[in-house]
Amino acid sequence: MEASDFKGIIPPMMTAFTKEGEIYEEGTRKIVDFIVPHAQGLFPCGTYGSGPMMSIAERKKTAEIIVDQAKGRVPVIVHVGTADTKNTVELARHAESIGAKAVGAITPYYNSYSEDDIFVHFQQLINAVDIPVFLYNNPKASGNSVSSNLLVRLAREGLGGVKDSSFDIVNYYHTQLALKEFPKLNLIIGTEAIFVAAFDAGAKAAVTGLGNVYPDLIRKLYEAYLDGAREKLMQIQEEVLAVRLITKYGPTVPTCHAILKLRGIDAGYPRLPFTPEPPETDKRVKDA
Repeated sequence: MEASDFKGIIPPMMTAFTKEGEIYEEGTRKIVDFIVPHAQGLFPCGTYGSGPMMSIAERKKTAEIIVDQAKGRVPVIVHVGTADTKNTVELARHAESIGAKAVGAITPYYNSYSEDDIFVHFQQLINAVDIPVFLYNNPKASGNSVSSNLLVRLAREGLGGVKDSSFDIVNYYHTQLALKEFPKLNLIIGTEAIFVAAFDAGAKAAVTGLGNVYPDLIRKLYEAYLDGAREKLMQIQEEVLAVRLITKYGPTVPTCHAILKLRGIDAGYPRLPFTPEPPETDKRVKDA
């Protein structure tokens, strides 16, 4: 697949863990089967997927489980971003070897890096694999912002796309303008909160956290957009925002685990230091 072929709803899939913090394979497979009928792709091992909280071996195992369970029904973009280049490249090559259709990577985190440092990191990643590479722009999580100039430099090196999780529609517009000379580069919006605005601006795909727990609702949002049913679209966007607020009643990942349980999906537990939501939060979420 080309980077531009990724369209529609691509949830940043959660990972199920046992109470002891081990990868819960059965639960992870159940999450795949819950999401896939409503989605056009999966983006595992990122923020929702607790990728940075796992060892390299655990990330490889999780990617293998998800690609296997997807069974080609939807393409998988495996998030391979780590704090260093060597491990990022290793995860990317592994993802390609097991059948992932693309990889995504957040900028290296914890330390502050120069634009040239980040450029070399992604240049090596792009050159390491023969599948599209998406830069995951999440400055809040990584501590390193990505300038339009850097994206242009990387586009010239063969960057396939960008997952924009800045949560800033103005930033999305500015990025789009900066990359205008690269029409095949896929600028994906990284939230359902500004879905309509981003798609009106030209987005073709959305990595939506809410797609983990309400993939059916996000599917309706996307279908309303494709149908051109503007009034219905705006009604669903409003509903999406209301439901999204419920996922923020506690830390997002544990709250989403609680919602999946309410929806009858055995998604196991979040991994420490995330702790399961207390009963009072569970009740508040259920009531809402």
